[in-house]
Amino acid sequence: MNKLQHFTLSIEADQIAVVRLNVPDESMNVISRHTMNEIETLLDEIEKNNQIKGVVLTSGKPDSFIAGADINMINACKTKADTEELAKAGQAIFARIEKSRIPFVAAIHGICLGGGLEFSLACHYRIASDDEKTQLGLPEVKLGLLPGSGGTQRLPRLVGIQAALDIMLTGKQVRAKSALKMGLIDDLVPHSILLDTAKTLAGCGLPKRKEIKQALWAKALEKNSLGRGVLFDQALKQVEKKTLGNYPAPKRIINVVRVGIENGLVQGYQAEARGFAELSQTPQSKALRELFLATTGHKKAQTARIENALPINNVGVLGGGLMGGGIAHVSATKANLPVRLKDIKEDGILHALRHSHELLDKKVKRRFIRQSQAQKQLSLITGTTDFSGFANRDLVVEAVFEDLALKQAMVKDIEQECKPETIFASNTSSLPIADIAANAQRPENVIGLHYFSPVEKMPLVEVIPHQNTSEQTIASVLSFARKQGKTPIVVKDCAGFYVNRILAIYINEAAQLLMEGEPIDVIDKALVQFGFPVGPLKLLDEVGIDVGTKIIPILIDAYGDRFKPPAGLNTIIEDGRKGKKNRKGFYNYQKQNKWMQKIKPAPLVDESIYDLLNLDAAQSLNTEEIAQRCVVQMLNEAARCYEEGVISNAQEADIGAIFGIGFPPFLGGPLRYIDNFGIIKLVECLQSYQLRFGERFEPAKILLDYEVQNKTFYSES
Repeated sequence: MNKLQHFTLSIEADQIAVVRLNVPDESMNVISRHTMNEIETLLDEIEKNNQIKGVVLTSGKPDSFIAGADINMINACKTKADTEELAKAGQAIFARIEKSRIPFVAAIHGICLGGGLEFSLACHYRIASDDEKTQLGLPEVKLGLLPGSGGTQRLPRLVGIQAALDIMLTGKQVRAKSALKMGLIDDLVPHSILLDTAKTLAGCGLPKRKEIKQALWAKALEKNSLGRGVLFDQALKQVEKKTLGNYPAPKRIINVVRVGIENGLVQGYQAEARGFAELSQTPQSKALRELFLATTGHKKAQTARIENALPINNVGVLGGGLMGGGIAHVSATKANLPVRLKDIKEDGILHALRHSHELLDKKVKRRFIRQSQAQKQLSLITGTTDFSGFANRDLVVEAVFEDLALKQAMVKDIEQECKPETIFASNTSSLPIADIAANAQRPENVIGLHYFSPVEKMPLVEVIPHQNTSEQTIASVLSFARKQGKTPIVVKDCAGFYVNRILAIYINEAAQLLMEGEPIDVIDKALVQFGFPVGPLKLLDEVGIDVGTKIIPILIDAYGDRFKPPAGLNTIIEDGRKGKKNRKGFYNYQKQNKWMQKIKPAPLVDESIYDLLNLDAAQSLNTEEIAQRCVVQMLNEAARCYEEGVISNAQEADIGAIFGIGFPPFLGGPLRYIDNFGIIKLVECLQSYQLRFGERFEPAKILLDYEVQNKTFYSES
C-alpha cells in the first residue's frame, strides 16, 4: 500500500482493521482532496484483504473526530461543474463504504460535523462516547451550502424526515445522548471503552434494516405521500418566513430531501450534487465561507498572541446589574472560574444570582445539562457588599454605571484591595480607557473589555487597550474572553470604540426617518428584510433608549454633527420612555391577555409616540431606500474606522459588525459588502444623499481615495 499521511491502518489479532485519521499540522481532522484520495487507497487495500472481518474508523486527535470538509477545497472549485464533480466524488467514496461486504463502524469521540458525519452515516454502525465534547451535526447551511456527500439522503432514512430537516436547516450540533435517542447512533459508551466496543461491534456482521425511532404520529405522517406533502410545504413556509429569501440554502435542502424521498436515491443524489454545486456559486455562500475563513484565521493569529498570557484562575465582577450578572454567568459557566461579585446592595447580588439560576434552569429543563452540573456552576458565583474575597483576584471586570468618576474610583479601590498583578477591565461602552486609567498607579494593568447585551448570547467582546496597557495584560484578557466562549477583537481606544460607533450612526438615521414621518414598523421591517435580525428602533428598545442615547454626546464631541440625532429623540427620553425594561418605548410592552395576543401578538408599535412627536406617520419611501439610508451610514462609518486604525484589518471590522450587532452574515460584513457593492457605486449613493440631506452623508476620505485608486478593502488586507 502507498504510504499514507492522513491515515494509519492496523489489523488486530481478531482480524478487525482499525483505521485512524490524523491530519498532520491541524488541531482537528478535516476532509481534503488528499484525505479523499487516501480513503480510496484504504478501501482498495481493505477490499483486497479477505481476512478482514470488520473495520473501525476512529480519530487520532484527542478531542475531536472529524470537523468537516476543508473549505479551501470547495473554494478551489472555479465552476459549478468542478464543484458538482467534487460532490459526486464524495458520494462515490461513501457509497463504496455503505455497499461494502465488511462492516464499518464509526467510533466517534468529540465533534463529528459536516463531511465527518456524512462519513459516519455511510458506515454500517455508529458508536459514540458519552463525553460532553461529543456532538454531531450537518452545519453546511451556515456556509450557505447543503450536505454534498450523501447526507441529505442518508440522514432522513435513518432518523426520519422531520428530525433530519431540523438538523440540516438549523445546522445545530446534537449531543450524543440525543443522537442515541433519535437513532443517529447505535450505542453510547464511556470514552475509555469506545474503541473496544466498536471492535466488538465490527465483528458482528452487517446489520439488519432498522426501524426509524419516531413517535407514531410522525411515522404516520411520513409514511404517506399526502402527509409528506404537508410536511415539506410547511417546512418551506417556515423557512421563507425566517430567511425572508435572503438565504437560498435552506429551501434547497428541503427540495433535495423531497426529491430523494419521492423519486428515489438515484435522483436524490443527483439533486444533492447539483444543489451543492449551484449553492457554492451563490454570493451568499461565498460571503459565508469567507467569513468562516476570516474567523478561523483571526483565531489562529490570536493564539500566537496569547502565548504570554498570565493565568486567570479567578475573577471579580463589580456591579450586579444586567451586564455584571451576565459577565459573572459566562465566567462561571463557560470559563469554569470562581467569581466573586460585588454590589453596593444585596439586592444586586441576588438579582445576578437569580439571573444565572434562571439561565441554568432552562438548560436543565431542556436536558442540555444535569441538575448537579447546574448546581456546581452556580456555586462558583459568590457575592459580597464589600471587598472581602477580592485580595487574590487575577482579574476584576467593572460593570458599573457609565460615570467616569465612579469608574476611576473603582480602579483606585481595586489597586488598594487586590494584589499588584490584578488586571482591571472596564466594561464601558463609550468612555475612553485612557481617561479611566488616568489616575491609576498601575495603568499597565487597566484595559477595556466591552461586552454586548445580553452577555450570555452575544458572541463578541471588544478588547480596548490604552497607550500604556501592557502586552501581557492584552494577551491575558484575550485568553480570558476566549475561555468565556467569546470572539474578541482588539480595537483602538477612542470614543464609541468600533461597534457602538457604527451602530449609533445607523440608528440615528433610522430616527431621522421616523422624524420625517416614516412609520416605526415600516423602518424596522425594511432593515429586517435587508438581513438584520431586528430593526434599529426595536433594537434601541431592547438596549434601552436611555442607555443607547447616552453615548451620543460623546460621539458628537469626538466626531462632529454627523452623530447629532433629530430633536425628537430628546422628547422621547423626557417622556420617560426607556424601552423594553420599563415597557414603554417605540413599542408597547404592556402585558396582554392571551386572547389579545392571538389577534395581535405583542409587542406592537406604541401609536401614542406619533402624537408625542407631532407626526402623521405614513409610509412615503420604498423599503429599499429606507434600508439603504441607514445601511450606507454604517458602511461609511466602518470605512472611517478602518481609515483611522480603530480596527486593525478588514476581517476584524467584519467580524465585529456581524458578531456584535448582527450585520447580515450573508453579506460578509460592512467592508466585504462595500467591496462587493462597489466603492464607486457607494460613493455615488452617499453623494446623492449628501445633496439631499446634508453633510452627515459626506463620503469618508478613504472611499474617495479608493475610488480614484481602484482599490478595495480586501485587496489591502
